[in-house]
Amino acid sequence: MSDDLAWLPGSVEAPLLDAVHRVVGAVMRLGGAVGWVDVPDRAETAGWLAGIAAEVAAGRTRMALLELDGRVAALGRWTRYAKDTVAVNAVIMMQAGHETTANMISLGTVALLEHPDVFELLGQTDDAAVIARAVEELMRYLTIVHAQVDRIALEDLTIGGQLIRAGERVLMNLPAGNWDTEFADDPEKFDIQRNVRGHLAFGYGAHQCIGANLARVEMQVAFSSLARRLPGLRLAVPADQLRYKYADIYGMKELPVTW
Repeated sequence: MSDDLAWLPGSVEAPLLDAVHRVVGAVMRLGGAVGWVDVPDRAETAGWLAGIAAEVAAGRTRMALLELDGRVAALGRWTRYAKDTVAVNAVIMMQAGHETTANMISLGTVALLEHPDVFELLGQTDDAAVIARAVEELMRYLTIVHAQVDRIALEDLTIGGQLIRAGERVLMNLPAGNWDTEFADDPEKFDIQRNVRGHLAFGYGAHQCIGANLARVEMQVAFSSLARRLPGLRLAVPADQLRYKYADIYGMKELPVTW
């Protein structure tokens, strides 16, 4: 059992992670079309997942509960929140705190293996700034959150020549922002020397990802450790045979490697 899920009964950890993958993979698209599963299955799975989290929460009302890393929070704060609120936040944390980083590590590994000079550099350097710069460029280059970013206009405004009326919904495309030529020269090029300060991979403003710094540390440790410990790592299949999952949070179905 992973440390992050240590508060879960062992009998539900594996199916819970499977449910998260199914929910994240079920992308609502225009016209009612979806990704991996149909709408009823998506709703049923999301409900089941919330139910599991609610049962865990209900069984721990007199104990510390659900901190961001899956460990415990202060007992005194538990009584301020309804159980359904805790359950919904548990679902959000599983998606935002597990699915994003897990997919980013697998996708980032592919990107690094396709740029062996950078992979080799990460395995040889002790310079924290170099490692951090590589992770920031990976975040810009991949931008795995493809949907789930929408806002309601509070007043009339114009963006890029487009009039948006108060009350209208605005959907943001984070990859488009990170690949905008006004932000990055040759955005399709993976270049860890570029300055990507201000990229949108973690969102922007008041609703920017609250786990951004934790995710940065996780990726810095993961990629540098992988390159250092397995310098001969390579894909076990041709790159065009890799299987990706196209969902709100972009990722891979599997990553076959050898060394």
